[in-house]
Amino acid sequence: MTRLSLTDRVVAARLERAAHGLSRSRRLIESRDGVHVRVEGRDLVNFSSNDYLGLSQHLDVVSALQEASAWHGVGSTASALVCGHHAEHAALEREVATWMGYPAALYFGSGYLANMAVMQGLLIEGDACVQDKLNHACLIDGVRLSGATLKRYPHRDVEGALRQLLGQREGAAMLATDAVFSMDGDMAPLRDLALLARSQNATFYVDDAHGIGVIGPEGRGSLAINSLGPREVPLLLLPMGKAFGGQGAMLLGTEALIGHIAETSRPYLFTTAPAPAMAAAMRASLRLVRSESGRRAKLASLVARFRRSAARAGVPLLESFTAIQPVLLGDNAAAMAASKALENKGFLVGAIRPPTVPDGQARLRVTLTALHEDHQVDDLVAALAKACKPALHARA
Repeated sequence: MTRLSLTDRVVAARLERAAHGLSRSRRLIESRDGVHVRVEGRDLVNFSSNDYLGLSQHLDVVSALQEASAWHGVGSTASALVCGHHAEHAALEREVATWMGYPAALYFGSGYLANMAVMQGLLIEGDACVQDKLNHACLIDGVRLSGATLKRYPHRDVEGALRQLLGQREGAAMLATDAVFSMDGDMAPLRDLALLARSQNATFYVDDAHGIGVIGPEGRGSLAINSLGPREVPLLLLPMGKAFGGQGAMLLGTEALIGHIAETSRPYLFTTAPAPAMAAAMRASLRLVRSESGRRAKLASLVARFRRSAARAGVPLLESFTAIQPVLLGDNAAAMAASKALENKGFLVGAIRPPTVPDGQARLRVTLTALHEDHQVDDLVAALAKACKPALHARA
Protein backbone atom coordinates (compact mmCIF):
# COMPACT_ATOMS: atom_id res chain seq x y z
CA MET A 1 0.00 0.00 0.00
CA THR A 2 1.32 3.43 -0.97
CA ARG A 3 1.72 5.85 1.92
CA LEU A 4 -0.59 8.86 1.81
CA SER A 5 1.12 12.07 0.78
CA LEU A 6 0.34 15.00 3.07
CA THR A 7 0.89 17.40 0.19
CA ASP A 8 -1.66 15.56 -1.98
CA ARG A 9 -4.15 15.61 0.88
CA VAL A 10 -3.85 19.31 1.60
CA VAL A 11 -4.01 20.21 -2.11
CA ALA A 12 -7.25 18.23 -2.41
CA ALA A 13 -8.60 19.87 0.74
CA ARG A 14 -7.83 23.35 -0.58
CA LEU A 15 -9.57 22.59 -3.88
CA GLU A 16 -12.59 21.32 -1.94
CA ARG A 17 -12.73 24.51 0.16
CA ALA A 18 -12.47 26.66 -2.95
CA ALA A 19 -15.33 24.78 -4.60
CA HIS A 20 -17.59 25.57 -1.63
CA GLY A 21 -16.58 29.21 -1.26
CA LEU A 22 -14.56 28.54 1.89
CA SER A 23 -11.08 29.65 0.81
CA ARG A 24 -9.40 32.06 3.21
CA SER A 25 -6.62 34.57 2.71
CA ARG A 26 -4.94 37.17 4.87
CA ARG A 27 -5.49 40.85 4.13
CA LEU A 28 -2.45 43.09 4.39
CA ILE A 29 -3.05 46.08 6.67
CA GLU A 30 -0.53 48.69 5.52
CA SER A 31 -1.42 51.40 8.04
CA ARG A 32 -4.02 52.18 10.69
CA ASP A 33 -5.28 55.43 12.19
CA GLY A 34 -8.23 54.97 14.51
CA VAL A 35 -11.02 53.35 12.47
CA HIS A 36 -9.29 54.16 9.18
CA VAL A 37 -7.15 51.43 7.65
CA ARG A 38 -5.19 51.15 4.42
CA VAL A 39 -5.67 47.66 2.99
CA GLU A 40 -3.64 46.69 -0.05
CA GLY A 41 -3.62 50.23 -1.37
CA ARG A 42 -7.24 51.08 -0.53
CA ASP A 43 -8.38 53.39 2.31
CA LEU A 44 -11.30 51.89 4.23
CA VAL A 45 -13.38 52.56 7.36
CA ASN A 46 -12.87 49.51 9.56
CA PHE A 47 -16.01 47.79 10.88
CA SER A 48 -14.22 44.48 11.57
CA SER A 49 -12.02 45.35 14.55
CA ASN A 50 -12.49 44.16 18.15
CA ASP A 51 -10.83 47.34 19.47
CA TYR A 52 -14.16 48.22 21.06
CA LEU A 53 -13.01 51.18 23.15
CA GLY A 54 -10.37 52.43 20.73
CA LEU A 55 -7.53 51.91 23.22
CA SER A 56 -5.05 50.10 20.97
CA GLN A 57 -3.60 53.44 19.79
CA HIS A 58 -4.35 55.52 22.88
CA LEU A 59 -1.37 57.71 23.78
CA ASP A 60 -1.30 56.54 27.41
CA VAL A 61 -1.22 52.88 26.38
CA VAL A 62 1.40 53.39 23.66
CA SER A 63 3.56 55.48 26.01
CA ALA A 64 3.39 52.80 28.71
CA LEU A 65 4.49 50.18 26.19
CA GLN A 66 7.38 52.31 24.95
CA GLU A 67 8.61 53.30 28.39
CA ALA A 68 8.47 49.77 29.76
CA SER A 69 10.29 48.45 26.67
CA ALA A 70 13.05 51.01 27.22
CA TRP A 71 13.45 49.92 30.85
CA HIS A 72 12.84 46.17 30.59
CA GLY A 73 13.57 45.22 26.99
CA VAL A 74 11.29 43.57 24.47
CA GLY A 75 10.90 39.95 25.57
CA SER A 76 10.48 38.18 28.90
CA THR A 77 13.34 35.80 27.94
CA ALA A 78 11.86 32.63 29.48
CA SER A 79 8.74 30.82 30.64
CA ALA A 80 7.10 32.20 33.76
CA LEU A 81 8.34 29.43 36.07
CA VAL A 82 11.96 29.71 34.88
CA CYS A 83 12.76 33.42 34.97
CA GLY A 84 10.07 35.05 32.81
CA HIS A 85 7.68 36.23 35.53
CA HIS A 86 8.35 39.96 35.79
CA ALA A 87 7.30 42.63 38.26
CA GLU A 88 5.08 44.13 35.55
CA HIS A 89 3.23 40.82 35.19
CA ALA A 90 2.73 40.58 38.94
CA ALA A 91 1.47 44.17 39.17
CA LEU A 92 -1.06 43.59 36.40
CA GLU A 93 -2.27 40.38 38.03
CA ARG A 94 -2.77 42.14 41.38
CA GLU A 95 -4.60 45.11 39.86
CA VAL A 96 -6.99 43.02 37.76
CA ALA A 97 -7.72 40.63 40.64
CA THR A 98 -8.50 43.55 42.97
CA TRP A 99 -10.65 45.25 40.32
CA MET A 100 -12.74 42.14 39.77
CA GLY A 101 -12.77 40.99 43.40
CA TYR A 102 -10.98 37.66 42.85
CA PRO A 103 -8.34 36.14 45.14
CA ALA A 104 -5.77 35.28 42.45
CA ALA A 105 -4.85 35.92 38.82
CA LEU A 106 -2.58 34.45 36.15
CA TYR A 107 -1.46 36.34 33.03
CA PHE A 108 -1.26 34.42 29.74
CA GLY A 109 0.03 35.39 26.31
CA SER A 110 -3.41 34.90 24.74
CA GLY A 111 -6.95 33.84 25.52
CA TYR A 112 -6.46 30.74 23.38
CA LEU A 113 -3.52 29.62 25.51
CA ALA A 114 -5.45 30.35 28.70
CA ASN A 115 -8.46 28.26 27.70
CA MET A 116 -6.22 25.39 26.68
CA ALA A 117 -4.43 25.69 30.03
CA VAL A 118 -7.61 25.67 32.11
CA MET A 119 -8.98 22.54 30.48
CA GLN A 120 -5.70 20.62 30.35
CA GLY A 121 -4.66 21.68 33.85
CA LEU A 122 -7.92 20.83 35.61
CA LEU A 123 -9.68 18.08 33.67
CA ILE A 124 -8.64 14.44 33.22
CA GLU A 125 -10.01 11.37 31.51
CA GLY A 126 -13.34 10.44 33.09
CA ASP A 127 -14.32 14.06 33.74
CA ALA A 128 -16.95 15.93 31.70
CA CYS A 129 -16.94 19.44 30.30
CA VAL A 130 -20.36 20.74 29.27
CA GLN A 131 -20.31 23.62 26.78
CA ASP A 132 -22.58 25.81 24.67
CA LYS A 133 -22.47 24.72 21.02
CA LEU A 134 -21.40 28.23 19.97
CA ASN A 135 -18.45 28.48 22.37
CA HIS A 136 -15.14 29.65 20.94
CA ALA A 137 -12.95 27.00 19.34
CA CYS A 138 -10.26 27.19 22.05
CA LEU A 139 -12.69 26.06 24.75
CA ILE A 140 -13.47 23.00 22.64
CA ASP A 141 -9.83 22.33 21.77
CA GLY A 142 -8.84 22.54 25.41
CA VAL A 143 -11.17 19.69 26.35
CA ARG A 144 -9.74 17.56 23.56
CA LEU A 145 -6.26 18.19 24.95
CA SER A 146 -7.35 17.19 28.46
CA GLY A 147 -8.82 13.80 27.54
CA ALA A 148 -12.11 14.63 29.30
CA THR A 149 -15.49 14.06 27.67
CA LEU A 150 -16.87 17.03 25.76
CA LYS A 151 -20.64 17.38 25.97
CA ARG A 152 -22.38 20.24 24.13
CA TYR A 153 -25.83 21.73 24.55
CA PRO A 154 -27.98 23.83 22.19
CA HIS A 155 -27.15 27.53 22.19
CA ARG A 156 -28.21 29.28 25.43
CA ASP A 157 -30.30 26.24 26.44
CA VAL A 158 -30.05 25.87 30.23
CA GLU A 159 -32.23 22.75 30.26
CA GLY A 160 -29.98 21.24 27.60
CA ALA A 161 -26.97 21.95 29.82
CA LEU A 162 -28.72 20.23 32.72
CA ARG A 163 -29.42 17.14 30.61
CA GLN A 164 -25.77 16.91 29.64
CA LEU A 165 -24.60 17.25 33.24
CA LEU A 166 -27.07 14.60 34.40
CA GLY A 167 -25.86 12.28 31.66
CA GLN A 168 -22.47 11.78 33.26
CA ARG A 169 -22.36 11.42 37.04
CA GLU A 170 -18.85 10.01 37.45
CA GLY A 171 -15.75 12.14 37.65
CA ALA A 172 -15.58 15.92 38.03
CA ALA A 173 -17.64 18.27 35.88
CA MET A 174 -17.06 21.74 34.41
CA LEU A 175 -19.70 23.97 32.84
CA ALA A 176 -18.01 26.41 30.44
CA THR A 177 -19.44 29.20 28.33
CA ASP A 178 -18.61 32.37 26.47
CA ALA A 179 -20.31 35.33 28.12
CA VAL A 180 -20.84 37.26 24.87
CA PHE A 181 -20.74 35.00 21.82
CA SER A 182 -18.19 36.16 19.28
CA MET A 183 -20.18 35.48 16.10
CA ASP A 184 -23.77 36.08 17.25
CA GLY A 185 -23.15 38.91 19.72
CA ASP A 186 -25.77 37.65 22.16
CA MET A 187 -25.18 36.83 25.82
CA ALA A 188 -25.21 33.60 27.78
CA PRO A 189 -27.84 33.23 30.55
CA LEU A 190 -25.13 33.46 33.18
CA ARG A 191 -27.34 33.63 36.29
CA ASP A 192 -29.27 30.50 35.35
CA LEU A 193 -26.11 28.66 34.37
CA ALA A 194 -24.45 29.64 37.66
CA LEU A 195 -27.38 28.20 39.60
CA LEU A 196 -27.28 25.05 37.51
CA ALA A 197 -23.56 24.56 38.03
CA ARG A 198 -23.90 24.97 41.78
CA SER A 199 -26.82 22.51 41.97
CA GLN A 200 -24.81 19.88 40.06
CA ASN A 201 -21.49 20.49 41.85
CA ALA A 202 -19.89 21.55 38.55
CA THR A 203 -17.18 24.22 38.31
CA PHE A 204 -18.55 27.18 36.35
CA TYR A 205 -16.04 28.76 33.97
CA VAL A 206 -16.81 31.93 31.96
CA ASP A 207 -14.82 33.49 29.11
CA ASP A 208 -15.78 37.18 28.92
CA ALA A 209 -13.65 38.12 25.90
CA HIS A 210 -16.27 40.37 24.30
CA GLY A 211 -17.89 41.71 27.47
CA ILE A 212 -15.02 42.83 29.67
CA GLY A 213 -14.33 46.54 29.39
CA VAL A 214 -17.43 47.07 27.24
CA ILE A 215 -20.35 46.55 29.63
CA GLY A 216 -21.03 46.79 33.34
CA PRO A 217 -19.95 49.32 36.01
CA GLU A 218 -16.30 50.31 35.49
CA GLY A 219 -16.38 48.00 32.48
CA ARG A 220 -16.29 44.93 34.73
CA GLY A 221 -18.17 42.99 32.11
CA SER A 222 -20.82 40.33 31.98
CA LEU A 223 -20.45 39.12 35.56
CA ALA A 224 -20.98 42.62 36.94
CA ILE A 225 -24.24 43.22 35.08
CA ASN A 226 -25.47 39.84 36.31
CA SER A 227 -24.38 40.46 39.94
CA LEU A 228 -22.09 37.44 39.90
CA GLY A 229 -18.68 37.01 41.49
CA PRO A 230 -16.09 34.42 42.56
CA ARG A 231 -18.59 32.44 44.61
CA GLU A 232 -20.79 31.76 41.58
CA VAL A 233 -18.05 31.78 38.93
CA PRO A 234 -14.89 30.22 40.40
CA LEU A 235 -12.95 30.73 37.15
CA LEU A 236 -13.16 33.77 34.89
CA LEU A 237 -11.14 34.61 31.80
CA LEU A 238 -10.59 38.21 30.68
CA PRO A 239 -8.82 38.37 27.30
CA MET A 240 -7.11 41.69 26.64
CA GLY A 241 -6.98 41.68 22.86
CA LYS A 242 -10.39 43.31 22.48
CA ALA A 243 -11.55 46.23 24.64
CA PHE A 244 -8.12 46.55 26.29
CA GLY A 245 -6.55 47.03 22.87
CA GLY A 246 -3.51 44.84 23.52
CA GLN A 247 -2.51 41.22 23.93
CA GLY A 248 -2.78 38.52 26.54
CA ALA A 249 -5.48 37.26 28.87
CA MET A 250 -6.02 37.28 32.62
CA LEU A 251 -7.34 34.16 34.31
CA LEU A 252 -9.02 34.84 37.66
CA GLY A 253 -9.95 32.31 40.30
CA THR A 254 -9.30 30.89 43.74
CA GLU A 255 -5.77 30.51 45.05
CA ALA A 256 -6.09 26.72 44.77
CA LEU A 257 -7.29 26.64 41.17
CA ILE A 258 -4.92 29.31 39.89
CA GLY A 259 -1.97 27.82 41.76
CA HIS A 260 -2.65 24.36 40.35
CA ILE A 261 -2.90 25.63 36.77
CA ALA A 262 0.34 27.59 37.16
CA GLU A 263 2.14 24.47 38.43
CA THR A 264 0.75 21.84 36.05
CA SER A 265 -0.73 23.22 32.86
CA ARG A 266 1.42 22.60 29.80
CA PRO A 267 0.27 25.71 27.86
CA TYR A 268 1.52 27.82 30.79
CA LEU A 269 4.62 25.85 31.72
CA PHE A 270 6.11 25.43 28.29
CA THR A 271 5.69 28.81 26.62
CA THR A 272 7.66 32.03 26.92
CA ALA A 273 5.94 34.53 29.21
CA PRO A 274 4.37 37.64 27.63
CA ALA A 275 6.54 40.73 27.21
CA PRO A 276 6.73 42.80 30.43
CA ALA A 277 6.09 45.91 28.34
CA MET A 278 2.74 44.53 27.20
CA ALA A 279 1.74 43.97 30.83
CA ALA A 280 2.64 47.62 31.53
CA ALA A 281 0.53 48.72 28.57
CA MET A 282 -2.41 46.65 29.82
CA ARG A 283 -2.14 48.34 33.22
CA ALA A 284 -2.53 51.66 31.42
CA SER A 285 -5.52 50.26 29.54
CA LEU A 286 -7.07 49.10 32.79
CA ARG A 287 -6.89 52.63 34.19
CA LEU A 288 -8.65 53.96 31.10
CA VAL A 289 -11.29 51.22 31.12
CA ARG A 290 -12.13 52.03 34.73
CA SER A 291 -12.13 55.83 34.45
CA GLU A 292 -13.47 56.68 30.99
CA SER A 293 -17.09 55.53 31.09
CA GLY A 294 -17.86 57.92 28.23
CA ARG A 295 -16.30 55.46 25.80
CA ARG A 296 -18.78 52.76 26.82
CA ALA A 297 -21.66 55.23 26.65
CA LYS A 298 -20.71 56.29 23.13
CA LEU A 299 -20.36 52.68 22.00
CA ALA A 300 -23.80 51.83 23.40
CA SER A 301 -25.25 54.85 21.56
CA LEU A 302 -23.68 53.74 18.28
CA VAL A 303 -25.02 50.20 18.69
CA ALA A 304 -28.54 51.56 19.23
CA ARG A 305 -28.19 53.89 16.24
CA PHE A 306 -26.96 51.08 14.01
CA ARG A 307 -29.83 48.77 14.97
CA ARG A 308 -32.48 51.47 14.46
CA SER A 309 -31.10 52.43 11.06
CA ALA A 310 -30.69 48.81 9.97
CA ALA A 311 -34.28 48.00 10.93
CA ARG A 312 -35.57 50.92 8.86
CA ALA A 313 -33.39 49.87 5.91
CA GLY A 314 -34.48 46.23 6.04
CA VAL A 315 -31.03 44.87 6.91
CA PRO A 316 -31.46 41.43 8.60
CA LEU A 317 -29.75 41.54 12.00
CA LEU A 318 -29.53 38.87 14.67
CA GLU A 319 -30.78 39.75 18.16
CA SER A 320 -27.66 41.35 19.60
CA PHE A 321 -27.26 44.48 21.71
CA THR A 322 -23.49 44.29 22.01
CA ALA A 323 -20.79 45.73 19.76
CA ILE A 324 -21.02 42.59 17.59
CA GLN A 325 -23.79 42.99 15.00
CA PRO A 326 -24.15 39.98 12.65
CA VAL A 327 -25.97 40.33 9.31
CA LEU A 328 -27.13 36.80 8.49
CA LEU A 329 -27.10 35.99 4.76
CA GLY A 330 -26.83 32.20 4.80
CA ASP A 331 -24.98 31.51 1.55
CA ASN A 332 -21.17 31.60 1.52
CA ALA A 333 -20.90 33.23 -1.91
CA ALA A 334 -23.51 35.82 -0.98
CA ALA A 335 -21.59 36.80 2.16
CA MET A 336 -18.36 37.16 0.18
CA ALA A 337 -20.09 39.20 -2.54
CA ALA A 338 -21.65 41.53 0.04
CA SER A 339 -18.30 42.01 1.80
CA LYS A 340 -16.68 42.89 -1.54
CA ALA A 341 -19.47 45.33 -2.39
CA LEU A 342 -18.97 47.08 0.94
CA GLU A 343 -15.24 47.29 0.33
CA ASN A 344 -15.95 48.98 -3.00
CA LYS A 345 -17.94 51.57 -1.04
CA GLY A 346 -15.08 52.15 1.40
CA PHE A 347 -15.92 49.81 4.30
CA LEU A 348 -14.02 46.83 5.73
CA VAL A 349 -16.58 44.27 6.96
CA GLY A 350 -15.60 40.62 7.22
CA ALA A 351 -17.56 37.74 5.70
CA ILE A 352 -17.78 34.91 8.23
CA ARG A 353 -18.28 31.40 6.87
CA PRO A 354 -18.10 27.80 8.12
CA PRO A 355 -16.44 26.34 10.10
CA THR A 356 -16.38 29.57 12.12
CA VAL A 357 -20.20 29.50 12.01
CA PRO A 358 -22.53 26.54 11.30
CA ASP A 359 -23.28 25.50 7.72
CA GLY A 360 -25.89 27.73 6.10
CA GLN A 361 -25.24 30.62 8.50
CA ALA A 362 -22.66 32.66 6.60
CA ARG A 363 -22.85 36.31 7.56
CA LEU A 364 -21.30 39.72 7.67
CA ARG A 365 -19.89 40.48 11.12
CA VAL A 366 -20.14 44.20 11.81
CA THR A 367 -18.27 45.39 14.89
CA LEU A 368 -18.67 48.88 16.28
CA THR A 369 -16.15 50.82 18.34
CA ALA A 370 -16.17 53.99 20.40
CA LEU A 371 -14.06 55.66 17.70
CA HIS A 372 -16.75 55.41 15.02
CA GLU A 373 -18.85 58.49 14.27
CA ASP A 374 -22.60 58.73 13.69
CA HIS A 375 -22.22 59.56 10.01
CA GLN A 376 -19.96 56.53 9.45
CA VAL A 377 -22.60 54.26 10.96
CA ASP A 378 -25.32 55.84 8.81
CA ASP A 379 -23.20 55.49 5.67
CA LEU A 380 -22.46 51.85 6.48
CA VAL A 381 -26.15 51.02 6.89
CA ALA A 382 -26.97 52.61 3.54
CA ALA A 383 -24.22 50.57 1.89
CA LEU A 384 -25.32 47.40 3.70
CA ALA A 385 -28.89 47.74 2.44
CA LYS A 386 -27.62 47.75 -1.15
CA ALA A 387 -24.93 45.11 -0.68
CA CYS A 388 -27.31 42.62 0.96
CA LYS A 389 -30.20 43.10 -1.46
CA PRO A 390 -29.20 40.32 -3.93
CA ALA A 391 -28.83 37.78 -1.12
CA LEU A 392 -32.15 38.77 0.47
CA HIS A 393 -33.99 38.48 -2.86
CA ALA A 394 -32.46 35.04 -3.41
CA ARG A 395 -33.67 33.86 0.02
CA ALA A 396 -37.19 35.28 -0.41
